[in-house]
Amino acid sequence: MVKTNRANFGSKLGIILASAGSAVGLGNIWRFPYETGNHGGAAFILIYLGCIILLGLPIMISEFLIGRRSQANAGRSYSILKPGTQWKWVGRIGVLASFLILSYYSVVAGWTLEYTLQAATNSFAGKSANDFIVSFQLFSGNPWRPLIWLTVFLLATHFIIVKGVEKGIEKSSKMMMPALFILLLILVVYSVTLPGAEKGIAFLLKPDFSKVNGEVFLGAMGQAFFSLSLGMGCLSTYASYFGKHTDLARTAFSVGIIDTVIAILAGFIIFPAAFAVGIQPDAGPSLIFITLPNVFQQAFGEVPALAFIFSVMFYILLAVAAITSTISLHEVATAYLHEQFKMTRGKAAKFVTGGCIFLGIFCSLSLGTTKEYTLFGMGLFDLFDFVTTKIMLPLGGLLISIFTGWVLDKKIVKGEITNDGTLKGVIYPYLIFILKYIAPVAISFIFINELGFLK
Repeated sequence: MVKTNRANFGSKLGIILASAGSAVGLGNIWRFPYETGNHGGAAFILIYLGCIILLGLPIMISEFLIGRRSQANAGRSYSILKPGTQWKWVGRIGVLASFLILSYYSVVAGWTLEYTLQAATNSFAGKSANDFIVSFQLFSGNPWRPLIWLTVFLLATHFIIVKGVEKGIEKSSKMMMPALFILLLILVVYSVTLPGAEKGIAFLLKPDFSKVNGEVFLGAMGQAFFSLSLGMGCLSTYASYFGKHTDLARTAFSVGIIDTVIAILAGFIIFPAAFAVGIQPDAGPSLIFITLPNVFQQAFGEVPALAFIFSVMFYILLAVAAITSTISLHEVATAYLHEQFKMTRGKAAKFVTGGCIFLGIFCSLSLGTTKEYTLFGMGLFDLFDFVTTKIMLPLGGLLISIFTGWVLDKKIVKGEITNDGTLKGVIYPYLIFILKYIAPVAISFIFINELGFLK
């Protein structure tokens, strides 16, 4: 292991919660429910769990061992492990991807603050289903309001990042991740006790394998991949702050369990409530900002106080999940600038925050005021989303599996997995087999499917 004076996480709990916070985000509470709804419920979840174990965890362990072994930011780690080769571009792609994702992700993250405010001021009360559609369209198309929330969200992220690894990232994760989990549990109890909620529970627990096809498998693999934040440099950057005694495999399993439990709990919030009021489970991406406010009002219409409490808590939950991810995305680019260009941490963070606000403004405007201006037929928001999630991340994950399985010295891989022989490393042969043969093929299918070639 390379010896440096870099900052480290202060505790095992901090490592797990910070890494879980990187993985947990809008993908769990926004994307997972509508993917589950679109692909038939329980059957999709079972396949998704298989993909987490077979694909997600091995790639996560790979990112962990690359980060800890190199003790460097994502953009430099491959140059240290394989100097003088073109593998350096894998890390740089991850840094660029995290920066671009942070730019447009913060637009949606800002929406969670707007909806938290609307819920807190009881603005949902008395609205019809059509009112919620119009309200969302007016807000997302407004030239100023989304920009304010975008800036507020990025400044909050910036404040945490400049505090450093232990006092900023770790400390905030120790506060926010337990809070997120408690909010989830409270909302689950509310949702599953609604009259008619049993249909939503059955949707999540009783698999209908007649709906399973190739698209469901590919959708589950894609969701597992993106849910765990693989291929964007977040996990390898965080792992560079791990101590030499951290059990990488156990940490990966802990993060995978937390990430999956939170996603499934989100399903137990959304689907029982939706079925209770007759809303179809395949409402798609509009589920969170258009469908759910309507669900809350209908489900708790007879008790307005409950509708108010449920709405406020849910959007606070969404905002907390979003910021745990923006922190990790910000850290990837900040660490790269800080170490690669010898900037102070504060100056590096200012460049990242300023750049993301600048690009985020254009991403936000592309959904409203400037939506008629397109590139390759897409506005800037959709273009950034397409380039990162459908090209850069699958490509990054594919190259990470090949790098660890085929290129990196197996003594290094085994040494990191076993902490230089102090751990048994039972999973090592299975990990290498998966990284060599299974993960590259599976990720290639995701890649090809996401680009639309299998349709």
